[in-house]
Amino acid sequence: MAVDYIVIVVYLAGMLAMGWWGMRRAKSKSEFLVAGRRLGPAMYSGTMAAIVLGGASTIGGVGLGYQYGLSGAWMVITIGLGLLALSVFFSARIARLKVYTVSEMLDLRYGGKAGVISGVVMWAYTLMLAVTSTIAYATIFDVLFDVNRTLAIVLGGSIVVAYSTLGGMWSITLTDMVQFVVKTIGVLLLLLPIAVVKAGGFSEMKAELPTSYFDPLGVGGETIFTYVLIYTFGMLIGQDIWQRVFTARNDRTAKWGGTVAGTYCLAYAVAGAIIGTAAKVLYPELGSPDDAFATIVKDELPVGVRGLVLAAALAAVMSTSSGALIACATVANNDIWSRLRGVVKRSEGLSPEGEAHDEVKSNRAFILLMGVAVICAAIAVNDVVEALTVAYNLLVGGLLIPILGGLLWKRGTAQGALAAVAVGGLAVIGLMAGYGVLANEPVYYGLLASLAAYVAVSLATKPTDEAVLAAWRERLAGRAPETAPRPAPAHQ
Repeated sequence: MAVDYIVIVVYLAGMLAMGWWGMRRAKSKSEFLVAGRRLGPAMYSGTMAAIVLGGASTIGGVGLGYQYGLSGAWMVITIGLGLLALSVFFSARIARLKVYTVSEMLDLRYGGKAGVISGVVMWAYTLMLAVTSTIAYATIFDVLFDVNRTLAIVLGGSIVVAYSTLGGMWSITLTDMVQFVVKTIGVLLLLLPIAVVKAGGFSEMKAELPTSYFDPLGVGGETIFTYVLIYTFGMLIGQDIWQRVFTARNDRTAKWGGTVAGTYCLAYAVAGAIIGTAAKVLYPELGSPDDAFATIVKDELPVGVRGLVLAAALAAVMSTSSGALIACATVANNDIWSRLRGVVKRSEGLSPEGEAHDEVKSNRAFILLMGVAVICAAIAVNDVVEALTVAYNLLVGGLLIPILGGLLWKRGTAQGALAAVAVGGLAVIGLMAGYGVLANEPVYYGLLASLAAYVAVSLATKPTDEAVLAAWRERLAGRAPETAPRPAPAHQ
């Protein structure tokens, strides 16, 4: 394993070096949070693919292939479809808004009245996403160094927190490009063909496994529908995804670069399912499907290649973890803390804008703070699937309707948006308590409740002020300057 260790250590050292380099470039809020909105098509595509294809898509995708065969690709396929839909239909408009968070978009659309509530829901989602990604380090470092779970989480999490805190989005962008290349080589070009050959080829795989393993819909129609609701729609509205859209040089880059990344996700999905199917032939009695990736890498790959593929798994986890971390910190600082700070200042008779402060320094401090919180939560949380399900259920149930409604329906109002967030979020929480966290019903009924509240309250309240809508249209058209929306007044 010495050669494999060297590959991994060099990789991790490179991540930290890029964090240091990124620190020298991130001199403004725009540079630190959205890489100066300067990414071209190649870098944008690579970093977008890197963030959406994390540990769940790599280790979990192979595990689903082990459990269900080729239809296990559906989870990652729906992620790719969501990214394609976002890129083709919405990304150009999102990029032209020149904001930093989803809540700022809601403020622009609804007249500064989305408030802290949407920020809190988005913060909870990004926090849980970062936590579940950080937990995945335990699996990888256990295979690499045979260390206990807590030490693995602290080691992997600390590296991500370090380079993210140093250089913000520039560091994360650079590391994601490396991670994209490593994942492509490690998973698609090395592990996929080697796994198929070791399993005896497709003919042998078909002979050894039940026919259900080669049924494209074998995982079940209801499961696929739930994946669409959670992951496809989740891709449309997540802060971690939108923050990458904000890095695009222009709307054309956002549209076509994202389309390339989405197409790549579809290929990655099929590859993971095939690798998992091959692992089922080689190891039919594994204790857990999620062990399939680590087992086939550890037992079937030659020295050096094994290190590179494990680095690919580490890259997948790190890209999602760092993206979720900076999204979580951005929301916490810009959507929650700055608003609460403004309310306090107004209550004291002071102007919220009266005190200058270093925005890069404050955002860097929030990344460090949120990073420590994520590591501590990851140590405490045991069930990754449940934590991720809670995150996506809250996101989709609480925020999908007011965000898409704001983009597509002129008659939607601030009161309707707030009602949709509150009713949808509370419905999802209540239904998870009743049906169970992993049940399908919470996201189904939560979405319906959110939609009903949005439409009913919007129609029952005064339409959004025309001046607000005019300013919104100017921003959507890319004709307005980049200015952050002011926090809502205290009574809102």
